[in-house]
Amino acid sequence: MRVLLVEDEADLGLAIKQVLVGEKYVVDWVPDGAQAWHCLESQWTDYTVAIVDWLLPELSGLELCQRLRLHQNPLPVLMLTALGQSENRVAGLDAGADDYLVKPFVMEELLARLRALQRRSPQLQPQNLTIGAFTLDYANNALSIATTQPFQMIPLTVKEFQILAYLMQNPDRIISGSKIRHQLWDLDEEPISNVVAAQMRLLRRKLASYDCTCPIETISGQGYRFNTAL
Repeated sequence: MRVLLVEDEADLGLAIKQVLVGEKYVVDWVPDGAQAWHCLESQWTDYTVAIVDWLLPELSGLELCQRLRLHQNPLPVLMLTALGQSENRVAGLDAGADDYLVKPFVMEELLARLRALQRRSPQLQPQNLTIGAFTLDYANNALSIATTQPFQMIPLTVKEFQILAYLMQNPDRIISGSKIRHQLWDLDEEPISNVVAAQMRLLRRKLASYDCTCPIETISGQGYRFNTAL
């Protein structure tokens, strides 16, 4: 799951990002509305939810929400602000925000509100994602395969989990290495160009150690595909 975080307070932005990364989100953190809009216009990234501060330089959170809705973008938006009066809440919701969280807040409430937004969104991430014989367990960060005997749960690293989730959400679709890299690594990480191929090798090696065939195919010159026929 990829989150766009728009927050100009450095300490708060860093704290939110660290918490979200710990919950297996991929986070792009930008300090103003103009940079946020640039991210939203990118053809490389698909966001699950946006967390947007109201008072931002360049383009306010309110204006950013209004622009999103004018472009018919249904991305769920959680608005953060120190403005807690009822008229401010109404203005934020009328601008297109889906929920409203007043500062200061505890991170547990932020996470709960994100989960609630996802439940109301068509981009809902299930607790278990099953494609063919393969089931991705979100709660345990693991993969199980129905054809293996005895039944076993294969533990995954965060990046292995994210790669499998992304490809399983797009079964039988060829996705380029560049698209995967842009979708699953933060903008400020600047991963090396072959990082996706390296992660694929590690994932195949792990599955082989459990006597499992990896369902991800490499399509020469095009990218990778989760093959539902395997």
